[in-house]
Amino acid sequence: VQLQAYGGGLVQAGGSLRLSCAASGRTFSRYVMGWFRQAPGKEREFVAAIFRRLGRDVSTYYADSVKGRFTISRDNAKNTVYLQMDSLKPEDTAVYYCAARPNGYAAPQDESKYDYWGQGTLVTVSS
Repeated sequence: VQLQAYGGGLVQAGGSLRLSCAASGRTFSRYVMGWFRQAPGKEREFVAAIFRRLGRDVSTYYADSVKGRFTISRDNAKNTVYLQMDSLKPEDTAVYYCAARPNGYAAPQDESKYDYWGQGTLVTVSS
C-alpha cells in the first residue's frame, strides 16, 4: 500500500482545512486508516482513525485534543481518506501523516501497529 497525503497549508486560527490521503491497492476498504501528526520538537501523536468493527459498521476514534473539531471519513470507491479540520488552533500546527494497517484488534491509536505511512503534509495555523 502506498499513501500520499496532501491538502496542508497555512490557515488562520479558527479556520478550516481538509487533508486527503490517496491510497493504492485494491483492498483499501479492509484497512484501518489513521492520521497522526508531529509538531516541531515533539513526538508524533495520534489524531484520528477510521475502521470497521464487527463486520460492516464503520467506527471512528479521535484524540481528545481534536474531538469535536476534526472529522475523519473515507471514500472506498476513491481509495481516499479525509481529515476535515475545523476551528483550528495554533497548537494544531504540525506535519500530518496518514497511515494504514490491516484491520484487527490493535488499538486504533497504537502507532506501532501501522504498517504503511504517507510522506506527510504541513499544516500551519497562525494566531
